This record gives sequence, C-alpha cells and structure tokens, in this order.
Amino acid sequence: MQYTVSFSALPESLSEMKALQESNLLQPQFTAALAVAALCAYPNDKEAALQMLAFLQGPKELSVYDKQFLADRFRGKDYVPLSYFAGATPENRYTPTQPYTITLFENPYSRNNIEQGYLTLYVRSSGADSPRQIALRLKASTGQWFLWEQFLLSDICMPIADDPWA
Repeated sequence: MQYTVSFSALPESLSEMKALQESNLLQPQFTAALAVAALCAYPNDKEAALQMLAFLQGPKELSVYDKQFLADRFRGKDYVPLSYFAGATPENRYTPTQPYTITLFENPYSRNNIEQGYLTLYVRSSGADSPRQIALRLKASTGQWFLWEQFLLSDICMPIADDPWA
C-alpha cells in the first residue's frame, strides 16, 4: 500500500502543525509525514522542532538521548529531511517542489506487529539507495497513530554543489 501526503507549507511551530488537518493523527501516514516535516524545522528552530516531535510521540516522552541524537545527526546535514519530498535531489541541494509532497509505503513486513498496535511505514530519500523506516504506534483509546521511532537521519549523498569531489 502506498500513501501520498502534501503540505502547501511546512509547519514551523507546534501551533502551525496543530492547525493542519493531518494533526488529528488518525491515519498513520499523517503522523509519518508530519514527523518528516518536524525534522525539516530543526535547522531553523530546534525548540519548535522538538515540540512538534514531542506532540507526535504522544505519551512517549522525548528523552535526553533523543535530543542528543538529533543534535548529532544534524551537524552539517540540514538537508537530510528535505530529501524525502518530491523534487528534492542532490543536484538541486535537496530543494523540494511545492506543494511539499511525500510518498510513504508499506512493505510485506510493515504489519508484522499490527496486533500489538505497531505499524512501520517506509519512505525513500532521493539521496539514499534504500528506503528508511518510520515506526508508529496506535493508541487504541483515541484511534491516533503516534511516532514510535524513526530512522530518517542516516547519511545520504551530499548535495552535488557541496561535494568537493563532484
């Protein structure tokens, strides 16, 4: 199964995120797409991005480790989360086309733990050979899908303009 989510603009604050229809978190692809959008805000406003990620994690708190992990992964690699949106390529410094469109998909293993309330969606980066995972967890009492963990910040190809060997 494949899902496409589009945003006319990426949220830059928790209030902007909450104003989006997708913030109801009733569809797993909404939560996954918003997680990528929240990571895009990190280079410009770390605190706002952390607030958005905390919202997306619901009852699971953002740990000190989570915050340090983000800080480490973003050092010199602000372009990584943008690489998941349509139109972003190493050649154009990962500048997505607008509206910001992201395609997520399931694979045969996505629903292995669905009985326990977990679902894994995958997304392709234009700078990586293999898709990346976003694990989600259902809160049965509300029907909302929350961010459980993400594997979105692994290294990808550096933008061509920044690569001294290009």
